[in-house]
Amino acid sequence: MIVGVDVGGTFTDAILIDGERVFSGKSPSTPSDQSEGVMDAVRMVLELAGAEAAQVKSLAHGMTVATNALLEGNGARTVLVTTAGFTDIVEIGRQNRADLYRLRERRPDPLAPPELRVGADERMGPDGVIKALDPDEARNVASRVAGLEAESVAVCLLHADRHPAHEAGIGEALRERLGPSVHVSLSHEVVGTFREYERAATTEVDAALSPLLGGYLARLARRCEDVGLPEAAIMQSSGGLTDLETASGHAALTVLSGPAGGAAAATLVAAAASRPNLLCFDMGGTSCDVCVVEGGAVRETGSKSIGGHPMALPMVDIETVGAGGGSIAWRDGGGALRVGPRSAGADPGPACYGNGGTHATVTDANLLLGNLERGSDLAGGVSLDFEASERVITRLATELGLEPLDCAAGIVRVANAEMVRALRVMTVGRGLDPRHFSLLAFGGAGPLHAAGIADELGIETVLVPRFGGVFSALGLAAADSRRDRVRTVMLDEPQITREKLEELTAGCDEAGWDLRYEGQSFELTVKGLITDPAELRESFDELHEQRYGYRDEDAPMQLVTVRQTSRVRGPEAGFGHFDGSATEGPATIALEETTILVPQGWTARPVPAGLIELVRD
Repeated sequence: MIVGVDVGGTFTDAILIDGERVFSGKSPSTPSDQSEGVMDAVRMVLELAGAEAAQVKSLAHGMTVATNALLEGNGARTVLVTTAGFTDIVEIGRQNRADLYRLRERRPDPLAPPELRVGADERMGPDGVIKALDPDEARNVASRVAGLEAESVAVCLLHADRHPAHEAGIGEALRERLGPSVHVSLSHEVVGTFREYERAATTEVDAALSPLLGGYLARLARRCEDVGLPEAAIMQSSGGLTDLETASGHAALTVLSGPAGGAAAATLVAAAASRPNLLCFDMGGTSCDVCVVEGGAVRETGSKSIGGHPMALPMVDIETVGAGGGSIAWRDGGGALRVGPRSAGADPGPACYGNGGTHATVTDANLLLGNLERGSDLAGGVSLDFEASERVITRLATELGLEPLDCAAGIVRVANAEMVRALRVMTVGRGLDPRHFSLLAFGGAGPLHAAGIADELGIETVLVPRFGGVFSALGLAAADSRRDRVRTVMLDEPQITREKLEELTAGCDEAGWDLRYEGQSFELTVKGLITDPAELRESFDELHEQRYGYRDEDAPMQLVTVRQTSRVRGPEAGFGHFDGSATEGPATIALEETTILVPQGWTARPVPAGLIELVRD
């Protein structure tokens, strides 16, 4: 038996796979301690399977602990140690503004304020030592940090990605002076690539979040041990699992842990259903996450900004917007209808959940419009209260000068517009035509909105998995274990030989190459175990043309960074199958954890790999 558990903003989803048998369930999330909701969800699927915890072979977990702490600014008291003269590197950042058209928009404050920054009297250059680190200076730095009552320390010295000796020396002095109760993050262990600002900011995030995540995972480990469950493997932002100890020590690896589970499941569907090109649309209770599967592989990125904080780590390329089933609809100062990013969350949830919610949400709008059946029960033990939805939407409609049904329809349209924008960012904004993809809709609310989203984008086919409401949990249960090694090499084109490429790919299962034309400031990543320089050049030219609309075959190419990935394949997971015939719209199809809306002009039918396919008539 294998189990996957995914924590969302409203529900915690679990799935148990026992050969051909699959059991799924939802329980309310417990924001104060997510491990309580995790154990509730696991108990639920064990009871459904008539199984004991000791029968579970593997447990995989995706959570939002690190993400929430980063967005809410609830990290540990963190001291930043840098080369002397560079203590303000994160605060200075880069010259680009936080928002191009909002001149007053600010970036989030650095996680280590000015009074918690310490400079070390040492200096590395690109070619090695310029000023050696004296052992007394390392001890002096440790003493200064100790006087600042640090809970965690981030160390990022110049050029430590290539020459880490000074950083390792300061790390040793810090650990000796501060003991095991204070976490220490060293940039060359966390990131391993050049660009000092991004490397320092990522290390700062890692240091600030690791004590919190470590505490949560320790509580989860104790709960699992108490009931006889195996130690949980943790989903990384890259879409692969790692062991609990690694995740506890490097929280920066997990900031997209929850959404990455859905991306992992999407690649399984792409292979099982022979649908290599998918736009993944995961709409839950709090937010909507979108990503792209192209050629059977989920698209990844080597860096991304999360809540305004740059993260220079391999991760699934996901765009998130605050549009979920629990997103609150409201009237802005100009009198316009808005939806999100505030959410009713797990407590109290939408008004129709009957837990005291007083705001109109997307779920309330769907209930009023008849997209959800009044009086029906949702997964997680929720019974829908039509009168409560009608009451809160009527109040908002009065504020807007609308009829209640028009207001409800407007809420759905506004939420859809926000999700369409995110999908366009991931497709048109990356040089892809969304009409060449199928839309894979999952999450508790995704299949309700999928056909409307497809209409906006000109997509002809929508796919909904049988376990669409707990799809991310399915991806967790069957995900690969993964380890990434990333390092900057800076090779000019004459140095990119077959022998060098073979050396750089030795011993890894997958590789990626960050390449650019000479003189460019940023790189594009070419995926593949490529050892032929001419093939690598052609792949880069093609990618550059797709992304930017041109190629420059006369410009010298530079190989900046090498990305090596090692995998251990996850367990086999079945998707079940659907029985039944075609359903013409307008209609709804109730699944165990979600509802599919089939509008007029669409037809739904079962297809292999446990999918329902919606196609235009």
